[in-house]
Amino acid sequence: MPAKSNSYSKPDYWSQKAFKEGYPARSVYKLQEIDRKFGMIKNGYTVLDLGSSPGSWTVWLLRNLNNSGKVVSVDLNPLSKAVKGDNLFFLQGDLLSEEIRCQIKEMGPYDLVVCDAAPLTTGNRTIDTARSRALVEMAIWYASEMLKPNGNFCVKIFQNGDQQKELQKMREIFITAKGFKPEACRTESFETYLIGLKRKPRNVEQSQSGEN
Repeated sequence: MPAKSNSYSKPDYWSQKAFKEGYPARSVYKLQEIDRKFGMIKNGYTVLDLGSSPGSWTVWLLRNLNNSGKVVSVDLNPLSKAVKGDNLFFLQGDLLSEEIRCQIKEMGPYDLVVCDAAPLTTGNRTIDTARSRALVEMAIWYASEMLKPNGNFCVKIFQNGDQQKELQKMREIFITAKGFKPEACRTESFETYLIGLKRKPRNVEQSQSGEN
């Protein structure tokens, strides 16, 4: 069991492990744990990584695709220079822009959409959770529009009273939707992840929406 850190200023077990294994950040182990529990990725998948900089999730996805499929990685900021791959397609830009949306759509549809994006934090939990929720809603939109039937999805969210509302939206899109907090999350962090498994066919989703 790794020692738990109570300070963001000190490299903890996961940060040191990431450095040794060639990942830009410790966040990679959250995705690794999510995949081990839910089976998110398979060889040959086309994957969309939203808010991907510096690129730890992108690197892990590339390694676990075993040179099959492709990863479309998107962020306002560039990836670390060490993040490379023949099946990597990086788009630098605003996920809310029509141009970026069109480019992402042209490279899809996707078997998996992931989003580990976090807002610029202020220290005010109310403001920070509201900003996080806006990112989650954006990611859910991408999952709804870009995923193939039976595709999977995960997104980071700062824990707050609206988490259940986001899960309810996801249950209209996915067969299964639930929350999950990986062990690699810092003890003092109030982040968690929403998991969507097996995107429903659009005709099923629309039919159920009409019944509500």
